[in-house]
Amino acid sequence: MKIMSWNVNSVRVRHDRLLAVLERHRPDVLCLQELKTEDKGFPFDAVRAAGYHAVMAGQKTYNGVALISRLEPTEVLRGLDDGVDDPQARLISAVYDGVRVVCVYVPNGSTMGSEKWAYKQAWYARLRGWLERHATPETPLALCGDFNVSFDERDVKDVAAWADSVLFHPEARALLENITAWGLVDTFRQHQTEGGHFSWWDYRGGSWQKNDGLRIDFVLATKPLSERCTAAGIDKDERKPPKKPAEGEPAADNPSDHAPVWAEFAPPG
Repeated sequence: MKIMSWNVNSVRVRHDRLLAVLERHRPDVLCLQELKTEDKGFPFDAVRAAGYHAVMAGQKTYNGVALISRLEPTEVLRGLDDGVDDPQARLISAVYDGVRVVCVYVPNGSTMGSEKWAYKQAWYARLRGWLERHATPETPLALCGDFNVSFDERDVKDVAAWADSVLFHPEARALLENITAWGLVDTFRQHQTEGGHFSWWDYRGGSWQKNDGLRIDFVLATKPLSERCTAAGIDKDERKPPKKPAEGEPAADNPSDHAPVWAEFAPPG
């Protein structure tokens, strides 16, 4: 099973790129974040024509998550399911061949001490509660998405520049560590231990050209699933700026500011 995660940064803008990613990787499950559309704006027909099923939790203009899969999903759940009145579409999950796949788009948090930071703190606590209600560390489960936090210094090019940000502040990293402490493994680090591998580069300041990025997109897995992880990686090519088209050719569309991340798992037994 190959599970991918990608903050697409508008599924309508990245329509053709989405289909190209499906064709290039042929994932069994693709988790998408930041759809920026309601159901009516999602390319269900094109995804179906490519041989995939899709379920989503959408929201006009902001947020939105989806699961695209070869197998038809079962036990689909949307939202954090905790009775909190929260209109933001940030979680969807489903079961595929005995594996619960959870797709999340964690709040950015804006700046430390802000109202949005408080919402991010609360959201992470609610995510931990969701895991405790719906699974155990012994459940074959993959938690995938844009977590808007890096784990450690290996995941950040310029540590000093990001030290006080909501993406790398010690309090922000503690939120992520509380999630993994429940019983999750970073599949990428099972196969790649050195730093310098990133999944997000700001559009501004020549970040891509300087490789000034952060790794904030993950495929996390419980032990029963992580023990079957045979490979994991980041599709940096998808983040490359498009080449200037030749005269007479249409202009290429711009990439998302995130690269897709992926992990492969052997069958059980």
